[in-house]
Amino acid sequence: MARRPAQPGDRTGPAHLLDLIQETVPPIHPKGVPFVAGSAAVALLGRKRKWIARPALALTGACALFFRHPSRVPPTAPGAVVAPADGTVALVDHAVPPAELGLGSEPLPRVSTFLSVFDVHVQRIPISGVVEVVQHTPGEFLSADLPEASERNERTCLRLRSEAGEQIGVVQLAGLIARRIVCEVGPGEPVVVGDTYGLIRFGSRVDVYLPAGTVAKVSVGQRTVGAETVIAELPR
Repeated sequence: MARRPAQPGDRTGPAHLLDLIQETVPPIHPKGVPFVAGSAAVALLGRKRKWIARPALALTGACALFFRHPSRVPPTAPGAVVAPADGTVALVDHAVPPAELGLGSEPLPRVSTFLSVFDVHVQRIPISGVVEVVQHTPGEFLSADLPEASERNERTCLRLRSEAGEQIGVVQLAGLIARRIVCEVGPGEPVVVGDTYGLIRFGSRVDVYLPAGTVAKVSVGQRTVGAETVIAELPR
């Protein structure tokens, strides 16, 4: 008996299997493709030498895991501020924001998310609005989970103005082994909550500075899911 060709909407054919794989295995961020492709090429060229192929294959898998870029569905509640990254909440406090953000010299509510090398390392926009400031500042590479890393580490600062007019600061902080911060948005650019805007390699922290009076919705030690976990709600 001849096999019935797959029909549109067929839930059992090869197309459906491909859809399931795409939903289960997250894509790789474009900035990670050279790392994955490079180590895979070494594995291929050295396939006849196990001492080359096996470490290269392991490195390929590690790079693919590090640079994974899963899709996320942000909340739609007005005023919700979402986590800018996957990770662990390292600080929930009040701190003076970096001067380059232009948010004044008074302490503001801050939520810091620490990213280990095992976390997704893309950064997400915490709230819809417009980019007002983007400023990169060279610095040290202290362990990103230390409070003093906020002032001393290399960082890229992003100031957003929400659709309701509130200003929010987002700071990408390099970590102990992080040596590269990528920020893909610029001043005047409109952004949407949950959009990917940057990447830090490898191990890092992201600080969010909130308007005065904002109450955080997360606690130290809590795990966050970038673009989905609500870390605060702006006062209305």
